Amino acid sequence: MNEQRIVNGLSVDVEDWFQVGAFEKTISRDDWDSLQLRVGDNVARILDLFDAAGVRATFFTLGWVAERNKPAMRAIVERGHELASHGYDHTRVFTFTPDEFAADIAKARAILEDAGGVEISGYRAPSFSIDQRNPWAHNVLAEHGYAYSSSVAPVVHDHYGWREAPRFAFDPVPGSDLVEIPVTTAIFRGKRLAAGGGGFFRVLPYGFSRWAIRQVNSREKRPAIFYFHPWEVDPDQPRVADAPLRSRLRHYTNLSRMEGKLSDLLGEFAWGRMDELAAIEKARSMAWAA
Repeated sequence: MNEQRIVNGLSVDVEDWFQVGAFEKTISRDDWDSLQLRVGDNVARILDLFDAAGVRATFFTLGWVAERNKPAMRAIVERGHELASHGYDHTRVFTFTPDEFAADIAKARAILEDAGGVEISGYRAPSFSIDQRNPWAHNVLAEHGYAYSSSVAPVVHDHYGWREAPRFAFDPVPGSDLVEIPVTTAIFRGKRLAAGGGGFFRVLPYGFSRWAIRQVNSREKRPAIFYFHPWEVDPDQPRVADAPLRSRLRHYTNLSRMEGKLSDLLGEFAWGRMDELAAIEKARSMAWAA
């Protein structure tokens, strides 16, 4: 049952199996072109899954991937979804200078717009890497005319997190058109819990995500922001045997169950594109300001 018809934000972070943060110290970027590309076929599976559920979503895509998978980019757009930026090659934003970040998002945007034939107005930082160390990144995005970012995880995590950030959409650059839409968290006994998808959705029981989204929709009357990756619906992907045990457990657990859990989630709640949600959230913030 859709919770009070609140439309939640559905998103896919489009990167291939070897580009994830868990393997960044194991697999060199110099080796990427020698590895098996599987993201195109996995995007096709996800598009079919979304069609079957009758939902539309946003695909935050690496420029590196778009360069090598132009048919997939066109398919995303032609089937009614939003194509948005995930940066060029999954470099974490807090490792950039402002000028380097500006160059990265400009490069990725040009590639994505060429591949998809549409204007790119949304951005998600790799590994939610806009936090208290680099709030200047929002200024750079605003200067480059982005309508929204979904780059903040307002939790504590070993790979990312901005604990003090607002849990829901906020204006990170006063006076600009940019709105930041953090990934979803839920509250349990006064503590914030990551509840926006990814590995948490795949590893934990489905009931946890149901509870969290219902809390956000019903109690707080706000949309949830959910994400996952194409490699998460690919149980036959290559194994990285020399990666740390923790990274392998995090990456490979429950891959075979992911597609079924997604089908349940898509059927139980209402979902839509992030650009449409961003417009609603921006209007909400303007109404509050007035």
